[in-house]
Amino acid sequence: MFVLELSYTAPLDRVDALMKNHVGWLDAQYAAGVFIASGRKNPRDGGVILAVGDDRAAIERLAAGDPFAVYGVCAYRITEFIATKTSDALAPYRQQ
Repeated sequence: MFVLELSYTAPLDRVDALMKNHVGWLDAQYAAGVFIASGRKNPRDGGVILAVGDDRAAIERLAAGDPFAVYGVCAYRITEFIATKTSDALAPYRQQ
């Protein structure tokens, strides 16, 4: 499992101009079963995405395709972790 932390590197007006494209990209990853949660940080200086997968390089390539990354309005920090304990709702994602 991966935590993708986005930090905005551009003013919010540039971020907001790309929001529709970013949300479309998010929707595609939810449909593909890769993302299981996401949202903006508070204060609004970026966001967080919870992703499932076994291949860090694939997650890095996916993040590089985010319109926010493509147009240089955010930087990604990707943390991989082993989800050995979860809520019952996330049981399919538990790892040994």
